[in-house]
Amino acid sequence: MKPQLLKVSKDLIHSFAARRDCQPDINNRWHYHSEIELIFFKKGHGTQYIGDRISPFAEGDVILVGSNLPHYWQFDRSYFKKEPNADVDVSVIHFDHDFWGAQFLDLPENKVIKATLEQAERGIKLTGSARQEIGGKIQKIVDAEGGRKLLLLMDVLLDIGDLDEKSLIASVGFRHNFLDSEKDRINAIYNYALNNYKRQITLEEISAVANISPTSFCKYFKAKSRKTFSSFINEIRISNACKLLIEDELQVKEICYESGFYNFTSFHKYFKHFTGKSPMQYHKSFKR
Repeated sequence: MKPQLLKVSKDLIHSFAARRDCQPDINNRWHYHSEIELIFFKKGHGTQYIGDRISPFAEGDVILVGSNLPHYWQFDRSYFKKEPNADVDVSVIHFDHDFWGAQFLDLPENKVIKATLEQAERGIKLTGSARQEIGGKIQKIVDAEGGRKLLLLMDVLLDIGDLDEKSLIASVGFRHNFLDSEKDRINAIYNYALNNYKRQITLEEISAVANISPTSFCKYFKAKSRKTFSSFINEIRISNACKLLIEDELQVKEICYESGFYNFTSFHKYFKHFTGKSPMQYHKSFKR
């Protein structure tokens, strides 16, 4: 989808930006920026869109997003309704690839950091128990001053580089290539899908939203997103199902229909295709 270029600001006494967010609507849109982003969700959960991947995010998650990789964190509706215990606490770090000097990453001692930042071009998600300790260090970066702030950032990047329990997010070779002139059309498709994925969306219906013919729409969407529209919709539905399985408030068959599937066999098939696990396996592995 068409991401918006975001200008990241920093003050005059720091070489990179570090902040704490307590609201669910900060930069609440599909965007990208030249700065690398390091984010820790101490409190808050919802759906994340990174490159061409849609998946849930939850409390304790640590994500490293590379330069110009489009991303968007959509908090669940409960956070906007200000329901009890719907608190947001997110630490966000933004830094330029070469803010520490053009030759710094070429030093032999920094090969782990350099390799980590190269991997971050696809986005990195930490998956093991060490993410809590790393998340605590990210919080300290926000509060630190002077050289300690810089040392803590290096320490976190080294920790991520040494960690085995992590996964890359976007697919190999993902590149966004949308023109500014396409922004309104792509955003219209994107927003309509997010608001209506729980029901069947016909090709004629979504083509009308894009203001192009059904035949042209299929080719257009595949060329811009590298996936079919039906695959995109099912990915959104499975992401919602993952979130509901994590919350553990509904039965699996209820989650099937709540996520927009009308056939349990199809739900099971697509869930395993996107996650590599059955719904119950996913539920049990998360609980463990």
